[in-house]
Amino acid sequence: MPSPSATSGSDQPLTPRPPSATAALRGPIHGTDQVKRVALGAAVGQVIESYDFIGFATAAALYLGPAFFPADDPMAATLSALAVLGVGFAARPLGGIIGGHLGDRLGRKPVLVASLLVMGLSTFAVGLLPTYQAIGLWAPALLVSIRILQGLAYGAEWGGAILITYEHAPWREKGRFTGWVQSGFPVGLLAANLVFLASVKLPGDWAWRVPFLCSIVLVVVGLIVRSKVPESPVFEQVRADGELVSDPLVEVVRREWRDLLRGVGLRVAETGGYGLAITYLTSYLTNSIPSLAEKDDTILALCVAAAVGVFATLAWSRLTDRVGRRPQYLAVTAFNICWAVPMFLLVNVGDRWLTVIAFTVSFAISQNALAGSQGSWFAELFPPSVRSSGASLAYQLSSVISGATPYLATVLQLQLGWVGPALLFMVYSVVGLVSAGLTAETWTPALRAEVRRLAA
Repeated sequence: MPSPSATSGSDQPLTPRPPSATAALRGPIHGTDQVKRVALGAAVGQVIESYDFIGFATAAALYLGPAFFPADDPMAATLSALAVLGVGFAARPLGGIIGGHLGDRLGRKPVLVASLLVMGLSTFAVGLLPTYQAIGLWAPALLVSIRILQGLAYGAEWGGAILITYEHAPWREKGRFTGWVQSGFPVGLLAANLVFLASVKLPGDWAWRVPFLCSIVLVVVGLIVRSKVPESPVFEQVRADGELVSDPLVEVVRREWRDLLRGVGLRVAETGGYGLAITYLTSYLTNSIPSLAEKDDTILALCVAAAVGVFATLAWSRLTDRVGRRPQYLAVTAFNICWAVPMFLLVNVGDRWLTVIAFTVSFAISQNALAGSQGSWFAELFPPSVRSSGASLAYQLSSVISGATPYLATVLQLQLGWVGPALLFMVYSVVGLVSAGLTAETWTPALRAEVRRLAA
């Protein structure tokens, strides 16, 4: 146990955790005086990484099939593009392993800077790629290679961003400040789709190239902001106490495997649900015969949902500080089970505003409320010496399911119609509900009361 005299990077004493704490060391009880700068820096990077990673998803659903996988059957080309999308998600666990290991060994900050640089350069390169018509099979091969790099960078990013924010934040506001980081995802989604909405009328390939090329500006801004972020006080204390683990991944798998599996189950409901309700639904609307929505209407719906989602994520994250992480997860996954069929009934009408409603509910409630719980909950499931590896791996392992979801949902649609994807959404929600029921609450009423007493 660290001594009360240990200090953080901002020279504030680290308060020993109370005996009733269910999670290990949480950092200074009042947080550090750098917490807002840290949260903002982590959030800015998350915006940029989400812009890059999610922009690819929008392009895959709307443009990349014909450009890189020409075929007589448009659905076959779309399936090929969605398969490449899935490759990036499949690479995320490896990125999480690498980023988690480095985060536990070298610190949270180096991972933040490196992941942002790799993601930015990879995304910019997509905008420069020649198409299949220009270089044949080399085009999809290069696209797959770049998508793997994106997946590695995105997999490494989340753990470092969340944990450095969590470990600087006051105990009573862990949800609030990690919510800043989680809100970077809807901001990035909004930014990407606004650029695609603006570029949709551009001639030829410029409609999808411009959004990728624009990312280089964001990367420069993000690197400047993140270079000023101080290291985590918890990591600094672990290092000062000589408690760094030589192989944190092995330690997590050996000692924390139960919470690792629970974390994967929790994430399936959120990330798999997003892959179906947002990524797949985007393709479903534009590729149905007859089409249920024009491309610009679909992007508009995504933009509205993302704009609402920014504020929804912040609100849901803050709510977990009041009610706990687990109750919110249980309620929302139960709601999602009931939402699967109405979601498709709304979009099947083919009305623009009903589609906007479907996307907004699916994002602002079904996804954002779960993401709002994860930032603090995942950090609290693992001890600080292996926290980066544990949280990153639990978060990223489920991304394989999310990446495969649009492809799987399309196959189910071909066999069962829209009922197939709706059933898949239900299955993901049930997995999340059961996992939440099996995962301990880490921010209990008793602990909240004790922290209020200590902070008084």
